Amino acid sequence: MGSRARRAPRQVGERNNAWAYLFIAPAIGLYLLFSIWPIFRGAAMAFTDYRFIYSETRWDFNGLSNYREMWGDDNFWAALRVTLRFTLYVLPFTVLISFVLAVVISRVTRLAGFYRWMIYLPVILPVAVTYLMFGELFNTRFGLINVTLQNLGMERPPNWLSDVDYALRALSIADIWRGVGFPTLLFLIGLYAIGTDLYEAAAVDGATGWQQLRSITLPLLKPVFALVLLLGLSSIPMTIDPMLILTGGAPRDTTMTLGLYSYQIAFQFGDLRLGYASAINLVLGLSSAVVALIVFRSLRGDIESTGPGRRWWRKRNATP
Repeated sequence: MGSRARRAPRQVGERNNAWAYLFIAPAIGLYLLFSIWPIFRGAAMAFTDYRFIYSETRWDFNGLSNYREMWGDDNFWAALRVTLRFTLYVLPFTVLISFVLAVVISRVTRLAGFYRWMIYLPVILPVAVTYLMFGELFNTRFGLINVTLQNLGMERPPNWLSDVDYALRALSIADIWRGVGFPTLLFLIGLYAIGTDLYEAAAVDGATGWQQLRSITLPLLKPVFALVLLLGLSSIPMTIDPMLILTGGAPRDTTMTLGLYSYQIAFQFGDLRLGYASAINLVLGLSSAVVALIVFRSLRGDIESTGPGRRWWRKRNATP
């Protein structure tokens, strides 16, 4: 027959994506320029004795000298201990508070969108605005916190940002408030993905709310917990903003984290030793990545077998 052969329909994957690549090219270029390139540049700089005020030291390779100096640097080890304390203050409470907030919001039927917006608002506020606000809240004489404590009968409220016993905890409170919004949204996504039929079946079996939480909600949210822990371990040890804005490492270096210590070495003190500061940040970044990887791998088995727990409440609530 002389009829034309029918042309096979073009598959979606065979479409010309030139325009799509063109549209995302600026974003990719900015990401490579401001995110990827500084990582490689900083890693290379960590093996040099680059001092900013001496341009001839830009590529003065010194091997492992920075790391040998770091091993004997008492200030480095003191800052590392402060960093670990700050992480232990912030990470557990961030995970716990964000999970509780997500559970509460997921059960709200009215104005749920407003509450989600309010929880996420601190994340999008400018960093300086957030911590300056907390600086006023923690003000010894006129801050809202101390004025409230005085009205409640406390004669001498704490000097939150100048007392060695309270300064790091005060910064932790500010950082928790600013950072709790994003993990809350992650938990909300996980909660909304859990089918209501599981809870209905558990309620029919006689499970209480606590039993449903333990045997359905928590097992199915293990991937979200792993993600929140991974992000927290990757970012919290690097925190520098509240220390830089509110305390500058004071009082008596009790808020001097590794991030702030490397910042001062690179941009404030001495010869502006960018090479040594880069080495400190490289060690901090690799250590955080290793710890995050260990946590993620320890939870991977549970993630791969994620599912609602066995309905042990049936046995407890079963009638003879």
